[in-house]
Amino acid sequence: MRRDDICLYLGPADRAELQALISNRNTVRKLVWRAEIVLATADGHGTFEIMRRARTSKPTVWRWQQRYLEEGVAGLKRDKTRPSRVPPLSMETRLKVIAKTVQETPPNATHWSRALMAEAINISPSSVGRIWAEAGLKPHITKGFKVSNDPKFEEKVTDIVGLYLDPPDRAVVLCVDEKSQIQALDRTQPGLPLKKGRAATMTHDYKRHGTTTLFAALDVKSGMVIGECLPRHRAKEFLKFLRNIDKAVPARRDVHLVLDNYATHKTPDVQAWLDKHPRFKLHFTPTSASWLNLVERFFAEITSRRIRRGSYSSVNDLEASIYDYLAQHNEKPKPFRWTKTAEDILNRERRALNALDELRGNR
Repeated sequence: MRRDDICLYLGPADRAELQALISNRNTVRKLVWRAEIVLATADGHGTFEIMRRARTSKPTVWRWQQRYLEEGVAGLKRDKTRPSRVPPLSMETRLKVIAKTVQETPPNATHWSRALMAEAINISPSSVGRIWAEAGLKPHITKGFKVSNDPKFEEKVTDIVGLYLDPPDRAVVLCVDEKSQIQALDRTQPGLPLKKGRAATMTHDYKRHGTTTLFAALDVKSGMVIGECLPRHRAKEFLKFLRNIDKAVPARRDVHLVLDNYATHKTPDVQAWLDKHPRFKLHFTPTSASWLNLVERFFAEITSRRIRRGSYSSVNDLEASIYDYLAQHNEKPKPFRWTKTAEDILNRERRALNALDELRGNR
């Protein structure tokens, strides 16, 4: 194959840009020799001299000369895409993978893995992964749910969400619950600290040193938490916690308590105390809807940040750690912001009920 040496005119702007690419130490090597090919061509050097300078072959020199003539400097900066050596999967195969994923289960497992699906369809596991990613399918993940069957679900949701989004004037809204049976666990051996290339370690076995129950009341507006550790979670302990709330909240304020339907919250003794303290107004969450109580978010944080990885030699040690967390939390409280309206929640609940009814009807 022969080709006469070509003449190439290089404008001042392109020349300056190519020289800047060559002089920049961060420019990738392949872009440097492409720029050198074009500059040498513009300077009148022949093909063999350009080959020597750029240390590349004749077809390569011709290719980048032609690319510059067609696309300018921008053409030098990118590689043209090349067709894959492996033919793409047909649409029929893709639809077969998707249909099998959502409509069937493997004979020896509860859900599909990439390897199981690849074996069933006779394609590679990576191809299965790409098909699932494009279709938004994640067979390895399940999420828990429970649709409330409370006959007053709509009424209770509207009431509690109304407290969150539009709290009453001159009143305090507190989300109350108990985190019961918190175990004082002591690891059998000390764990190794975190270091480069190794995560912190802790033994899988432990010694139990008793339990405690954390009663907590989260102020929706300020984010502050009234907390107390008690040995059990009976009506007796709940009444004691109510008295502490009564002392903590100024007497001139009404107190709206959001709490669940635990029997301890509805005993005759509790009701008698509430009758004597009319400023306390209780708002019960629907059954199977503890997510509606904002204090559950606080319990999740104290569990992940302080309790779960801790090692405690006694219940007193555990309670001291909890009280320390409460004190630090209340120094810089940050309220949780409720964003969903009651109508948003009710619409989702109706969709879930319709889906369940449809599923039952198909069985």
